[in-house]
Amino acid sequence: MSIVCATNFSDAALSASTIAAMLAKKAGETLRLVHVLNPDSARAFGASLRGAAEAALDDQVKRLEKLGAKVERALLVGEPAVAVQEYVREQRASLVVTSAPSHDAPFLGVGGTVDRLAQTLLVPLLVVREPGPLEAWARGERPLKVLLGVDRSLPFEAARDWVRGLRKWGAVELVGGRVYWPEEEYQRLGLAHPLVFADVTPDLRLALEKETAALMAPLATAEGQVPRTVLEAGVGRIADHLVELATREKADVLVVGTHHRRALGRLWSVSHHVLRLAHNMSVACVPSQAAVSVAEAPLPTFREVMVATDFSDTGNRAVAHAFGLVPPGGTVHLVHVAEGTRTAGREAELRQQLQAVVPRQAEATGRNVRVEVLMDGGRDVVTHLVQAAERLCVDAIVMGTHGRSGLKLAVLGSVAQALLTRTDRPVLLVRPLKG
Repeated sequence: MSIVCATNFSDAALSASTIAAMLAKKAGETLRLVHVLNPDSARAFGASLRGAAEAALDDQVKRLEKLGAKVERALLVGEPAVAVQEYVREQRASLVVTSAPSHDAPFLGVGGTVDRLAQTLLVPLLVVREPGPLEAWARGERPLKVLLGVDRSLPFEAARDWVRGLRKWGAVELVGGRVYWPEEEYQRLGLAHPLVFADVTPDLRLALEKETAALMAPLATAEGQVPRTVLEAGVGRIADHLVELATREKADVLVVGTHHRRALGRLWSVSHHVLRLAHNMSVACVPSQAAVSVAEAPLPTFREVMVATDFSDTGNRAVAHAFGLVPPGGTVHLVHVAEGTRTAGREAELRQQLQAVVPRQAEATGRNVRVEVLMDGGRDVVTHLVQAAERLCVDAIVMGTHGRSGLKLAVLGSVAQALLTRTDRPVLLVRPLKG
């Protein structure tokens, strides 16, 4: 493994290569300093251009080796983003470091080398805009202030893994920043909309704070302290709000995951616009492919599980399986979706029925239970269950399935089948006993 630094020999590129050398030394990896020649210029000027570029690379290698890093150079010819990407793949590099562009490319920066690298590299890209804080951190003089963009996506998990790795190189002062659209979240969580557009109700804020804390939990310190999070309701592009958050937090580095969007999709790309808008801080773009391998990933834990029962034998059997998933101290959210209008008497009766199916061993072993009755209110059962799972931020969903197949499934449908297609949370299905 190695760190690649792409340079064009500008003052900004020299600063970026210094950061790259210091990181390579900390990581015990080789720094590979790369410069890419334009093919037309290489043909026109031939050996003289190549000789000048090699001499410039040699000078930089000598300078960086004085910092204690092991440095190798590479002179490539081709389109810069393509050549660097191929070189990174060949060298199995773990990180690419480059300086920010000196001026904005046409059309919001689409098509610039840095933008193309961010949208194509399969490893993290660190774009150095303010080298001072990074240098001081690398020397151990101060912690690095990082704002991590938080959402529920695979690129975020990859970015989270990368930030965890930063702690091996020095102290990190971390804040999670989450920008959300209230209207979208009310729908996802099944919460009542306020009368005023874009207002944030206490129920919505509490649900998002719980979910965001859970997303940041893998970054807890050795003492179990989860990093601080900041939530902001947004209107328009998420990137604008995220950069503003990072500016308010005085972050040295803004870290975001990237989906590798193409063509017009870049107009909605958070990483693309963050690179363009973050003038006062460095930016790290982490693709989903950079997530830790399955073999290296930590084992999932099930602290909170939701189980739904329709009071059938199979539905009630699923309740015991839910309690079996959570450890002592964990919580099972036991829910039932009822038809009709909510009344105090009807709800009390159903809650009593739910309590009656809780295994006696559950409380004796320190497992907690929360019962909830959901009235359909014109929505289908699956919508209720999916929204409840999101609102409660559970680690898994458990439910019974009647085991229908063939024509019976096609005619009657299946709540379990529909649930599997509409949630990305783990689902445990309990089938009926035969005979």
